[in-house]
Amino acid sequence: MRYYYFLILSFVSIFAVACGANYVRGDEVEGLDEYAMSTGLDKVDLEKLFDANIESLMSSAVVSKWKEESEPPVVSIFPIANETSEHIRESLDTLSSKMETQMINSGIATMIDHDQQSRLIEEVRKQQGGDFDQSKSADIGRQLGAKFFITGKIHSSSEKVKGEKRVQYFLFMKVVDVETGVIRWQNESNLTKGLVK
Repeated sequence: MRYYYFLILSFVSIFAVACGANYVRGDEVEGLDEYAMSTGLDKVDLEKLFDANIESLMSSAVVSKWKEESEPPVVSIFPIANETSEHIRESLDTLSSKMETQMINSGIATMIDHDQQSRLIEEVRKQQGGDFDQSKSADIGRQLGAKFFITGKIHSSSEKVKGEKRVQYFLFMKVVDVETGVIRWQNESNLTKGLVK
C-alpha cells in the first residue's frame, strides 16, 4: 500500500517538475487525499481520530441514558486543548465541528450554538488574561445552560533518527456532567505518522 502511494507521489512530483507546479483538486489526482504530505494532522488523520471517538461515544452508557430521556440534554463542545508543540488549532476546531455536527444530526442532544459559546469563552479568556482554562469549563457550561460538555486534549510524542521522523498523536475526549464535574465518558484514540527513507 505504501508503495502505491509512493508511486502517486512520485508521479505528481515528476509532473510538477516537468510542467511547472500545478494546483490540483483531490478528484483530479487519484489518492491525493490518501497519502501524507507531512507529519502534521490532515483530513485523513482527523477522520480517523473522529471515527474512533464518535464510535466510542455513541456506544457509551451516557449516550444510552440520553436516548432514554424525554428531552435530549443540552450539551456544549468546548475547545480541545493542544498539548503538542504544533500549530494545529484549526485542525482541532474542525474535529470539534465534526463532532458537533454528528451530535446534532443524531438527535441525541441539543447543542449550544457555537458562536454564543465562543463569545463566552472569549470573555473568560479576557478575564483570565490568557488561554482557555479547562478547569473553568463547568462554570461556562452553567452560564450556557448546558447539562454536559464534551472536551478533550491532544498530546504528541515525536522522535527523529538519521533523517527519519515519527510522530504519535494521542487524543483524549470526555463528557463531563456540569453540575457534579463527574466524567461520564472518556476515550483515547491515537495514530502515528512518519517520514521514512
